[in-house]
Amino acid sequence: MREEEVHYDIAVIGGGLAGTCAAIAAARLGRRVALVNNRPVLGGNASSEIRVWVCGASAHGVQRWARETGIMGELYTENQYRNPEGNPYYWDQVVLDAVRAEPNIDLYLNTDVHEVEASGPDDSREVHSCTGWMMGSERRITFRARQFIDCTGDGLVGHLAGARYRIGREARAEFDEPWAPAEADRALLGSTILFHTRDAGRPVKFVPPAYAKDLSTTSILRNRVLRTGDNGCDYWWIEWGGELDTVHDNERIRDELQAVIMGVWDHIKNSGRFPDAANLTLEWAGSLPGKREYRRFLGDHVLTQRDILQQRRFEDRIAFGGWSVDLHPVQGMYAEEPGARQRYADGVFHIPLRSLYSANVTNLHFAGRNISATHIAFGATRVMATCATLGEAAGTAAALCVTENLTPRELATERMALVHRTLLRQDASVIGLADEEPGNLARAAHVTASSSLTRLAAEPTRDAPGAPYPLNRDLALLLPVDPALDSVDLLVRGAPDGRSRDLTVELWGTGRPENAVPADHLLTTTVTVPPGGPHWVTAHLDHRPGTPRNAILIVRACADTALVLLPERTDGVLALRRKAEGDAGVDHDIPEEDGQPVLEWQARGLRRQTFAFRAAPDTGAFRPERAVGGYQRPYGGPNMWSSAPEEGPRWLRLDWSAPQELAEIRLVFDDDVDEYLNNLHRHRTPYEVMPELVRDYRVQSRDASGAWHTLLTVTDNRRRHRVHPLTAPDGGPVRTEALRLVVDATHGARHAHVIAFKAYGA
Repeated sequence: MREEEVHYDIAVIGGGLAGTCAAIAAARLGRRVALVNNRPVLGGNASSEIRVWVCGASAHGVQRWARETGIMGELYTENQYRNPEGNPYYWDQVVLDAVRAEPNIDLYLNTDVHEVEASGPDDSREVHSCTGWMMGSERRITFRARQFIDCTGDGLVGHLAGARYRIGREARAEFDEPWAPAEADRALLGSTILFHTRDAGRPVKFVPPAYAKDLSTTSILRNRVLRTGDNGCDYWWIEWGGELDTVHDNERIRDELQAVIMGVWDHIKNSGRFPDAANLTLEWAGSLPGKREYRRFLGDHVLTQRDILQQRRFEDRIAFGGWSVDLHPVQGMYAEEPGARQRYADGVFHIPLRSLYSANVTNLHFAGRNISATHIAFGATRVMATCATLGEAAGTAAALCVTENLTPRELATERMALVHRTLLRQDASVIGLADEEPGNLARAAHVTASSSLTRLAAEPTRDAPGAPYPLNRDLALLLPVDPALDSVDLLVRGAPDGRSRDLTVELWGTGRPENAVPADHLLTTTVTVPPGGPHWVTAHLDHRPGTPRNAILIVRACADTALVLLPERTDGVLALRRKAEGDAGVDHDIPEEDGQPVLEWQARGLRRQTFAFRAAPDTGAFRPERAVGGYQRPYGGPNMWSSAPEEGPRWLRLDWSAPQELAEIRLVFDDDVDEYLNNLHRHRTPYEVMPELVRDYRVQSRDASGAWHTLLTVTDNRRRHRVHPLTAPDGGPVRTEALRLVVDATHGARHAHVIAFKAYGA
C-alpha cells in the first residue's frame, strides 16, 4: 500500500456532471484542481454504468429557449456531433475528453473518499483535507486544498466535515410549502435501476432467474404501464427505497430493483401478452441504483417551493432550472398512485449562490442534488443538466474564493458583481443579466454591420407553400416587439361554405421577460376572413411598449378556418398551440395538473415551423448593438445580431475613437437554445450541428491606413463560445481602432447570428 499526500487549490469530490463541470470551471480560471470520483467513469447517473438521460431546464421541450449554455452546453452539443446515435459509451468519452482537455485538472478515478480532517467550532468549521482509497491501485491519498466542493450526491464529505444538513421532508408550515406534508418525516425519493433491450432478429427465449419478482403478487401490473418499445428511462418508475435509508440500505434496494427488472422482463417475454417481444433480448441491465435523494446541506439560503414556482429573482442568482417540481410516492413502483406528480413554473426559475455553500463550514461548496433546498424544491433542481450548471457556478465561486482570498459567504454577499461578470464571460447558464464588465472594451465601441434583419415575417414560397393548420384550437405566435407592433398580417384559409368568418385576435404580454406564455391581456380585435383562399388579413394592434419585450398574438379557434404553417424557423419567433384533447403535455403516464401555462400552450410539435405572418413596422430586435453589452440569451427578445438573408460574407464591426490594445476576444454564436437536446437522444434532432451556428469566420483588425488584416481564420466551427487570444507580430497585444468579425458561412441558416462579440485589453 502506498501513502500519498497531494496539494491543490480546489478539491472536487464526486465526478458526476456537477463535479465534472465544477472542476472544469475552476481549472479554466487558472486554479489547480483535483477531481476525485469513486467510480471508473465520470458522469454519475449519466454514465454508461447507470444510463439516466441528462435532463435539464428545457424539460423535454416544455420550456422555451431553456437549454443550458456554458460547460453543460458544450457537452450537449459535442455529444450531438460525436454521438448522434446516443451510445452511452461514447457519451462517457465526451465527458472524459472535456476533463482531460484541462491541464489544470488531475483526475483520480476509482478513488473513494471516506475520511475528512476538519476543525473549528460547530458554526465556523474549516476543512483541511480529505482522504480516499484508490481501488485496484492500493493507494491511500490525502487531498489538501484551500477550497472543497462536495459533489458526491449523498453528501458524505460535508457530513464528515460537520456541515449541517437535512434528510427527508420538511413540515408544510416551516417554509409555507403547499406540497409538503403536515409533519416532517424521513421519506425520500427512491432509487432506480434501468435496462435496455434490442431486437435480435430471431426468436430469443428468456429463462428468469430464481430471484425474479412475480409481478402478479404486486400492484405493478395494475398501476404501471409495460410496453415492448420502451427502454432505459422509459422505465424511470422502477423506483424503490423512499421508505428506507437510500445510503445504508443501498444493497437491499439494489436487490429489489433487480428482482423487479427480471420480473418485468419475464412478464414481457413469457406472459403471452406481448407477441411482438419474441425477437427481443435483454441487452443490458444496470448494477448500480441511480440515487435520487439523500443529504441536502444547509446554506445561507434554503431554496423553497415558492422560490421555484414564483420564479424568485435572486440578486445572487448563478444558474437556472426549468424542470418541474417532480415528486414521486415514497412507495415507488409499489404505490397505488401515479409514479410522479409534477408542477411547472411559468418559465425558468433561478438558483442563488447562497444555496451552494455551507452555512457553517467556511470553505465548503456543494453542487448537484445535495444543495441547500427543501425536499419540495429539490424536486425541481435535482435533474442532471441543472446540477451541471450548479457545478459550473460552484467551481467558479471556489476559484474566485482562492484568487481573492475570500470565504464563500464573503463572495456571495460582498462580491456578487465579480461572480456575475465571471459567469457571463464564460457564457454560463444565467438569465436576465447583461454584460456590464468594464474590461469588455467592446461595450465602448461603435457597432455596425454589413446588414441586419429588419423585417419580421414568414411568407410562403414556391418551394415551401406551407400547409393549412386548422383553427380547431387556439393558435399563437410569440413575437419580439422592438420598438412597436402596429399590425400583423396573417395568412388564413377561409371557410369552404362561401361565407366569411370573424377571427378573434388577442395580444398578450408574457409577464416576466424570461417567460414565453401569455400572462397579461393587452387588447382584443376582430378580423374578417373571406371564404376560400388563403387570404392575408390584418390585425391592427398599435402596441408600443416602453422597452423591448416579447408579445404573444393569439388567434382564437374558429370553425372551418386555418392558418398556414410554414416549415421554417423564424428568428426570435415561436409558434404555439393550445393543448387539445389527446395532446400529451408532459411525459407519458404522468397525470397533469390544471393551470400550468407552459403545458397549456405548447411549442413542442411546432418548433422550427412558423405560421405565415408579416409584422409592421420594421423591427430593431436584431440590431448590431445587440451583440455588445447585452444579454447572452433570449430574455424579453432574441438578444442577438442577425444579418439579412444575403449571400457572401457578412460582418460585424467594432470601432473605437482611439486605438485600443487588445489581447483577447470572445465570441458567442447562436446554437438555438430552444432546441431540446439529450445525451442519449430520447429526442433526436435532424442536425449534428445546429444550422444557425456560425461555421467559418475571420477576425480582422484595421491599421492606421485603413487596410484590414486577418488576425485569425476559423473553419468548421462547432462551438457556441469561442475564446481567441490576439497577438501582434511583435508578440504583444494587437493595437487597432477597429475590429471586424467576418462570417463566411453558417451550418445552413440563411442569416448570420452573433450573440456576443467581446474584446479585452492586455
